[in-house]
Amino acid sequence: MAKKKKEVVLDKRVLEVILTDQREELEAKRSEVYCLRPEQDLIDMGSPQAQVVIGVRRCGKSTLCFQALEAAGVNYGYVDFDDERLAGIQSAQLNDILEILYKIYGKFDYLFMDEIQDVDGWHLFVNRMLRRKMHVIITGSNAKLLSSELATYLSGRNKEIHLYPFSFKEYCTITGVDTQRKSTLAEGLRRRAFDDYMKYGGFPEMLTITDSKTYVSDLVDNILKRDIENRYKISYRESFEQMAHHLLNLSPTSVVTTDLAEQFHFKSEHTAKNYVSYLKQAFLLSGVKKFSRKSKIRITQEKVYAVDVSLMNQRKDAFSGDNLGWRLETIVLAQLLRKCNAEGWDVYYMLERSGECDFIICKGDDVLQAVQVSYDISSPKTKQRELNGAIMAAKATGCNNLLLLTDHDYDEIDKDGFHIIVRPVYDWSVDIG
Repeated sequence: MAKKKKEVVLDKRVLEVILTDQREELEAKRSEVYCLRPEQDLIDMGSPQAQVVIGVRRCGKSTLCFQALEAAGVNYGYVDFDDERLAGIQSAQLNDILEILYKIYGKFDYLFMDEIQDVDGWHLFVNRMLRRKMHVIITGSNAKLLSSELATYLSGRNKEIHLYPFSFKEYCTITGVDTQRKSTLAEGLRRRAFDDYMKYGGFPEMLTITDSKTYVSDLVDNILKRDIENRYKISYRESFEQMAHHLLNLSPTSVVTTDLAEQFHFKSEHTAKNYVSYLKQAFLLSGVKKFSRKSKIRITQEKVYAVDVSLMNQRKDAFSGDNLGWRLETIVLAQLLRKCNAEGWDVYYMLERSGECDFIICKGDDVLQAVQVSYDISSPKTKQRELNGAIMAAKATGCNNLLLLTDHDYDEIDKDGFHIIVRPVYDWSVDIG
């Protein structure tokens, strides 16, 4: 069982040093070049609600909030609770932090708190700040901890913004790759960039480091130990970590908790179910439910995907990255989740006896699109399978907006009375952002 987190009480002079150091780090950001991300527009700077940006560690949450605050030109105070010197600090000292922030920054109406979920009782402080008409911006790396506490204690006085690692369009923007021109050179450079993106993924810091495997391995290890094992008091730590890497190696894969419990010798299926849930809450995995008109089926038979393609092939001893089709499918899902979270839509997969469709996009009960993903459809058998899956989805849902995404193909195909558009993922992902 994990040890209880050690409570820390820091002298105000020590707090001032820490917060001043953090301000200097923040000021250094002003000289850096950043990618403008669509999620920035979702942060409502004038809202009385707390703006909560959540997502996997190192996906750029802090930078997004910084950009939004700087663009608004407002006065704000900043504290990063992911600083090891603040580890174990209690909510009782949050008022001391506020006092010192006023001393360092002067009067401000916006309070930016990074990775605040590490502070027990943080929600009470945030609620008080909101009652005082302070505009609060929060980041966090654990969906359930933030969402459940916000729902319980803030009673709707919060807005969640989901952030993912860079999309391919953002990757092109930050690396200087032209996404608009249609020349042979521009097209070739985009395809070259997409090959790199398929290999290294979209974590912003991956663009500036040389040892990608160590970076990704350390990131995963940090999430497993800090964000999950310590927080949820994981009993079977070694087995839990083996299961996590197993799922990342197999992703995308269907989750069968009875099999996981048996394979990793957990006490019960319930334990395995909880462990998978923790991986999703920490944003290592994204879950996709099976499409059905019946709610009972939608909440079972879930598939899981790595939140970023780098988690599939850049971890030490990883092997799922060898399958280019799986990697392409993972990139497509991440792009769909970005779009659907912004629009309030849902993503499902469809599996019937007659075939499978990778993704079904829904707005409430309305099916907007059926999407198939295949790296290479040069084989007639593969092409037929993918087209049949799209047609099966169309017949089952009544949706005629059918899309087949591949590595490099452009085409429009009419089959059995249905029209299917074929596009390469790199081109499609740039179009939808």
